[in-house]
Amino acid sequence: MSGSDKAWGGRFSGATAELMERFNASIGFDRRLLEVDVAGSKVYARALERAGLLTAPECARILEGLDRVLRELSAADHEFDPAVEDVHMAVEARLTEIVGPLGGKLHAGRSRNDQVSLDERLYLRAAAAAIGGRIRRLQAVLVASAQDHRKTVLPGYTHLQQAQPILFSHYALSLFWALDRDLGRLGDAVGRSDRMPLGSGALAGSAFPLDREFMARELGFAGVTPNSLDAVSDRDFLLEALAALSILMMHLSRYCEDLVLFSSAEFGFVELDDAWATGSSMMPQKKNPDSLELVRGKTGRVYGDLVSLLTAMKGLGLTYGKDLQEDKEPVFDAFDTASDCLDVFASAWETMKVNAGRMAGAVDAGALATELADFLVETGVPFREAHRVVGAVVREAAAGGHALTDLTLADLRAHHPAFDEQALERLDLRASLARRNIEGGTGPAAVERQLLQAREILAEAGTEG
Repeated sequence: MSGSDKAWGGRFSGATAELMERFNASIGFDRRLLEVDVAGSKVYARALERAGLLTAPECARILEGLDRVLRELSAADHEFDPAVEDVHMAVEARLTEIVGPLGGKLHAGRSRNDQVSLDERLYLRAAAAAIGGRIRRLQAVLVASAQDHRKTVLPGYTHLQQAQPILFSHYALSLFWALDRDLGRLGDAVGRSDRMPLGSGALAGSAFPLDREFMARELGFAGVTPNSLDAVSDRDFLLEALAALSILMMHLSRYCEDLVLFSSAEFGFVELDDAWATGSSMMPQKKNPDSLELVRGKTGRVYGDLVSLLTAMKGLGLTYGKDLQEDKEPVFDAFDTASDCLDVFASAWETMKVNAGRMAGAVDAGALATELADFLVETGVPFREAHRVVGAVVREAAAGGHALTDLTLADLRAHHPAFDEQALERLDLRASLARRNIEGGTGPAAVERQLLQAREILAEAGTEG
């Protein structure tokens, strides 16, 4: 296609190089914006009518034509011509074929710069809502899991060393709250994208009396962008969304790491369902947690999407540069990847077997050492002294090949006279848990309160938990 045949071709007399055609085209990926692009074009046509730039019959013809364009171009077997460059030109070209030269009126006062800004804001709104639904589904899985395992004891770790016993339900709900923050971050990104950019033109604003508030209302925006330069160059809302997705993926990846360890023979705390594991091509006994490992691995991919867009933006002066064509693939990829990972992770967790006996049996008696220190504190011993005393108790027990639960009262009193029979009663898993019913703690009553809060959140969101 020669330069003069392009929508922008009046300035050109020579043909565009075939390689440049392919290098310049984005229709291979921005076709995903077709539906929102047509939606924006329909509202823009009505704004042109209100501004006196289209007659009522002309507007009606364009609206009918756009409906036909959407049906045709969204068909599964439709093939886009790379020569049309992008989804905006594809829509305009087909519209003009349908309604004739009238189709050329639709772009009056509008640039692809403000058009794509609109499309991406509309896309983000829908994509974030879809991700939000997947997050809520995972939260419901976690609540159900916590409900089923309210009495299951799990060793709690710091530095990958046993620290204190916790309830598995408490562990499951810890991810629930992290996911709730992820939802909030995505909502914040959508909220800051909630301004309608049409009317900004290429950068300086339209010269026509377009009713921007009308377009904002029709497209469901809270208001209009206040500055045309900022409107066409802003991709903060996409960067925020990618940052939110990166943090979401980090959360999933950390729990994947735990579950990969927990599913090993050395731990044996959980076993993935066959549907979410794979085998080895060489070793017939293997059951590999590939679903979790892939989620963990794809976290880096989403990080890369964020860095890719940040890098494209960091050297770009105002307002628009073709560099911004590189904003779409990272965004599409990040949302697609996070969506799949949420579905896979939720299914893997929902179907995995939790070996409660193995978990409780794995709790080292040393994890109860804090109970002895707390006991001494309650008798008036300063915590630092109590810490030192119990450390010596643990050291001596280990040297003698004994567990803390094997010690007698005489053994304890040899280290401090404040120990009594009640101190021995503290060396019990259930007793330890029962003493941690502070708000947010791992005690059974505290976890019940967490469950109630979580269920209320899901009920308010219309999700079962």
